[in-house]
Amino acid sequence: MAKQIEGVYESVLACAKKEFLEKGYKDASLRVIAQAAGTSTGSIYTRFKDKAGLFDAIVGPAADQLKDMFVEIQENFHSLDDSTQEAEMGEYTSRHQMEMLEYIYDHFDEFRLLLDCSDGTRFSGFVDELVDIEVEYTYKYMEVINCESVKSGVVTEDFIHIIVTAYFNGMFEVVRHNMSRDDARKYIRLLNRYHMQGFSTVFNPEISE
Repeated sequence: MAKQIEGVYESVLACAKKEFLEKGYKDASLRVIAQAAGTSTGSIYTRFKDKAGLFDAIVGPAADQLKDMFVEIQENFHSLDDSTQEAEMGEYTSRHQMEMLEYIYDHFDEFRLLLDCSDGTRFSGFVDELVDIEVEYTYKYMEVINCESVKSGVVTEDFIHIIVTAYFNGMFEVVRHNMSRDDARKYIRLLNRYHMQGFSTVFNPEISE
């Protein structure tokens, strides 16, 4: 097996990140990446298998870690007793949403790629995956509080999916708009308050004739 030249791996990742950010996954060129990194397309195939593997090497660790973090946050909350969940849901959600935001900003370029440049990769449905997790655990919480609006069918799973999707799309707008970290913190705090007020209509909706 040929010995791999030190530093080429890192150079390819840096040049690929730039190319993917400029052109998106589909239009990015391995030939351009190889030339910029001072190597050959063959060496990229050797190291990353294909373009999808190269994109995954850049985006995958951050995306997978954020999803794991989100599931852990949900699991920890639902391990609390029922009365604690009901009392602390709003504050707990707000605190850990900020924790996720900080992680996103620690890996800002990776999430720019994931959100705006990932069409054609396994990451194109990443936001939908987070939404599905949130919907699942929202229903668990509604069971805890014995939510009548869900039991009666006034609030449906389709509606929960719509509002959760709106929330996550709103959260990731800070990345799409290239906001500073400080501005993003302000935005997410406002979004959390707005979201929690909105959810009060789900937990206790007014039923009109």
